[in-house]
Amino acid sequence: MNALQQTARLLAALVFVALFAAAAPPAAASDAPNDGPFRTTSDGDDTKLMLMGYDAVGYFTQHDAVKGDPAIKLEHQGVTYRFSSEANKAAFAAEPEKYKPQFGGFCSNGINYGVPWGAGGGPDTWRIYRGKLYVFGGQSSRDQFEMDTELNLQRAQHYWNEEVAGSNALWQRVKRLVLRVPHYRTDRQLKDEWEARLAAKTLPVMPGAPQLVPER
Repeated sequence: MNALQQTARLLAALVFVALFAAAAPPAAASDAPNDGPFRTTSDGDDTKLMLMGYDAVGYFTQHDAVKGDPAIKLEHQGVTYRFSSEANKAAFAAEPEKYKPQFGGFCSNGINYGVPWGAGGGPDTWRIYRGKLYVFGGQSSRDQFEMDTELNLQRAQHYWNEEVAGSNALWQRVKRLVLRVPHYRTDRQLKDEWEARLAAKTLPVMPGAPQLVPER
C-alpha cells in the first residue's frame, strides 16, 4: 500500500468515527463511576450475564474464580449476576458496590486505552487489588497492566470517567481503535517489554503471585 492509499484509508476511518460519534446518543450522566456500560455475555435465559457467569463474591471469599449456578442469580442495574451459593447471593445483594467488577466488567487493560472491549472472570483473568475486583481479557492483558498497575489504573480511571462511563460502548471502542491514546503501544512492544522484565526478574507482579493483593 502506497502513502496515498494509506492516507485515504486513514481519512475514511476518521470520517467513519465522526459519523458514528454524531449518530451516537450523548453520554448519560452517572453519579458513580461504575454504573455502566457493562460487558455482558449471553447464556441460556440470561442475555446480559456478567463475569461470564462467574460468582462475583467468590473472588473475595474463596480467592478463586468460581462458576455461578444458573438457578442462583439476581439482577442488578439491568444485568444478571450468578452465584455459587445463596449466601454469596445475599452478600452481593447487601453490598453490590463491594463485589461488582470495576469498569463495568470490561478488560481493565482495554479501559487503560479507552477501549471498552474483552472481559474475563475465569482463572488468570482477574485480580483483587486494594479491595476491588478487576478483570482482564486474558493472561497477556493482565500481565501488561501489571507492569505498572498504579499508572495504568490511573489512566484507566481517567478514560473511564472522561469517555467510557455512560457512553455507547461500541462507538467508544471504534473511536479509540482508530484514534489511539497518546501512550498506546502495540502488543508486540508490550510483550517484548514484559519478557525482558521477566528475564531480569523486575516485574512488579511475577507469574504465580497470589490473585489477592492486600489493601496495604
